[in-house]
Amino acid sequence: MADAPSGDRGGFGRGFGGRGRGRGRGRGRRDGDGEEKWVPATKLGRLVQQGKIKSLEQIYLFSLPVKEYQIVDYFLGTALKDEVMKIMPVQKQTRAGQRTRFKAFVIVGDSNGHVGLGVKCAKEVATAIRGAIILAKTACIPIRRGYWGNRIGKVHTVPMKVTGYCGSVTVRLVPAPRGAGIVAARTPKKVLQMAGIEDCYTASRGSTKTLGNTVKATFYALAKTYGFLTPDLWKETALTKSPLQEYTDFLSKPVVSGKQ
Repeated sequence: MADAPSGDRGGFGRGFGGRGRGRGRGRGRRDGDGEEKWVPATKLGRLVQQGKIKSLEQIYLFSLPVKEYQIVDYFLGTALKDEVMKIMPVQKQTRAGQRTRFKAFVIVGDSNGHVGLGVKCAKEVATAIRGAIILAKTACIPIRRGYWGNRIGKVHTVPMKVTGYCGSVTVRLVPAPRGAGIVAARTPKKVLQMAGIEDCYTASRGSTKTLGNTVKATFYALAKTYGFLTPDLWKETALTKSPLQEYTDFLSKPVVSGKQ
């Protein structure tokens, strides 16, 4: 028998494996330390990387969609913590039997008025968690906080009663006096802590053992805090240009090999 070609491929020439690089996720190039360098794929990403946008609030003010999780990392950095709330197997019936995948629910927050929820399904647990963290960062929202009584010291509770719904689950958040703590079950309590709320009463109804719906209902309730127009927000807003409009000349310049 003739000797096998170099590479021990058993006489199959180049074979099937070993050459694929895969599509990968996200855009980036590795620098000298082996870390992935962020190459923005959106106009908003370019503005953030060049320091044209100073804070996340500037993005929220103009309701600009955040498509890259690195934008949130850029502003919140190490303050952003993540917590895996639940990993559940889900199945699909196929001709060959059941196909099992894993669904991960992840909460991210900086305990200072920003929180995000991500849900991702994947064949492997680690992939599902990684994807859920990215989705949670891109879905990061601002949380409005307020006072229970006199406006003394820092904001500590929800500014008004708010309710969130998901499936049969209803979660109601009620302002609480300073020192009351978060009076809630384990699941909503973790979400409220991530959002930076120190004192809060909660009431829930429905099938709260469905943890995914309970997390979502709490998240939707927190999202409503900025949707309620209170008298202190009645004053006229000075309208300014959107960053995409303000820096239109900068954005119109072509990007050459990742450089501005």
